Amino acid sequence: MNYIKFLGTAGARFVMIKQVRASAGIWFSINETNFIVDPGPGTIVRINKTRPKLPLDKINAIYLSHRHLDHSGDVNVMIEVMTEGGFKKRGILLCPEDALKDDPVVFQYTRKFLDKIEILKPNTRYKVNNIEIETGINQNHGCETYGFKIYSEKIPIIGYIPDTQYFSQIIDSYKNTDILIISVVFYEKRDGILHLCLSEALNIISAIRPKKAILTHFGTSMLKNKIWEKQEEIKEKTGVDVIAAYDGMIVNF
Repeated sequence: MNYIKFLGTAGARFVMIKQVRASAGIWFSINETNFIVDPGPGTIVRINKTRPKLPLDKINAIYLSHRHLDHSGDVNVMIEVMTEGGFKKRGILLCPEDALKDDPVVFQYTRKFLDKIEILKPNTRYKVNNIEIETGINQNHGCETYGFKIYSEKIPIIGYIPDTQYFSQIIDSYKNTDILIISVVFYEKRDGILHLCLSEALNIISAIRPKKAILTHFGTSMLKNKIWEKQEEIKEKTGVDVIAAYDGMIVNF
């Protein structure tokens, strides 16, 4: 079965700090390839509590969109999980170069456990088993930040837009996406802060027109405004099947 499981849907500092929503990233299982995207704080806890159990011994890769703690807090823990405590050298880490340099979020000792580290570059394809992960442009988020599109046999094209300020090139970077996952921190725009608000996310969705769009990575204002109650209104506005993710949600395809 091919599916995406939203282990956590927290966005930004305060939802993460208070764990109003879990900050545990996203699990992808595609054509028998399993990988985790943006394992923030608490990922290992959520994975061990989730039912039905996820195949911890069959994780093939970890994808880190950028170095910020709400996306990378458990990356070293998950490397240990993927490599069975470092006793089995295996797996791929895909991450921006600045996650490894100067003030690294990936520890030197865990890097030795991996089969390979792929340094993310703009508009580049990487192979993980039987899937291909293609980065988009460098997002505008104050550090190297890369979303992706996933390609594999007999599945829809899946896109992921992580944290970013809005800029028009995002639309071209993610066109032809069938399932679009988009990080939306703010309900209303906040100048000078490099995150998407709801209206900007809906502009992106309306322009790309995927078959399904999934909103996630919510800040406090998105939760206070009960974004999950506005799904029908958003569908009418965009003409796209848009859903608000929740912790533990599974999307089968």
